[in-house]
Amino acid sequence: MSFGQATVDAMRSAMREDDRVVVLGEDISWGGNFGQFRGLLDEFGPDRVIDMPISEAIIMAVGVGAAVTGLRPVASMSFVEFTLGAMDEIVNQAAKFRYMFGGQVSVPLVLRASDGVLRSSAGQHSSSLEGLFTHLPGLKVVAPSNPADARGLLRAAIADDDPVVYLENKRITAKRGPVPAGDHVVPLGSAAVRRTGADLTIVTYSVMTLHAEKACARLAEMGIDAELIELRSLVPLDLDTVLSSVVRTGRVVVAHEAWEFGGFGAEVVAAITGQAFDRLRAAPVRVGAAQAPIPFSPPLERAVVPGEDEIVAAAREVMGLC
Repeated sequence: MSFGQATVDAMRSAMREDDRVVVLGEDISWGGNFGQFRGLLDEFGPDRVIDMPISEAIIMAVGVGAAVTGLRPVASMSFVEFTLGAMDEIVNQAAKFRYMFGGQVSVPLVLRASDGVLRSSAGQHSSSLEGLFTHLPGLKVVAPSNPADARGLLRAAIADDDPVVYLENKRITAKRGPVPAGDHVVPLGSAAVRRTGADLTIVTYSVMTLHAEKACARLAEMGIDAELIELRSLVPLDLDTVLSSVVRTGRVVVAHEAWEFGGFGAEVVAAITGQAFDRLRAAPVRVGAAQAPIPFSPPLERAVVPGEDEIVAAAREVMGLC
């Protein structure tokens, strides 16, 4: 099953189980930009699969209103940059309602958006903006890398009583992999140890997990035994799993596709140094995109956005090999 098919499967299961689950967004009746809503209109009809005008602010406003009055909407923002047209509804309404109404109101809403780099989509369709959302109290944020987690995390996000930002990297939408049968749910706030190792810890999420898996294989050929931790959920963050690994290895690389400056990796490194400083054998190293808009030119895009090579280089740096 592909990553995209897994999300359709999660949506279909949730909508069959609960009539309050609805989906709304631009052009979703024919399946969405990446087929992530394909077939839902045929089964559930236009009252629950709702095409909206080209206005992200209206989509989010309707979603928040629907959520606080009893529905469980899944709002499609298509590309993550489009969320910027709805930030008042996301930041000042969805994220704050529970706090500002003293816990009397919750916003069980899922915001789905495609992020990341794919085939020279250029500056306005290639961003990774998770750092914006993780900065905002009141929002939960997840970023899976494989079909099983795509299904399990979407199921958990729809069932959650608070707003969840569900980020699906464009490069992995077609990625295929096994998905457990039955009601597979991945709890929010649970990281996964993808590879055990003794020499250093690589912490990552989303598409960079795929680059990190290849990097670990190359490092093994060099005699470096890397442990790979995939966060999956950024808020809440499973810091216990990260610290458990780092105190054993004493070395850490944190990698993401988003811009390194001010990125989520800085938060992870700060948490590690704050709680395990005396166990570190070397300064942590971050891997992220250069501080520039994502270029259209393929060579320039590759120069800005990190991949497998940059993770290998960072690992060698923390090992003191370069």
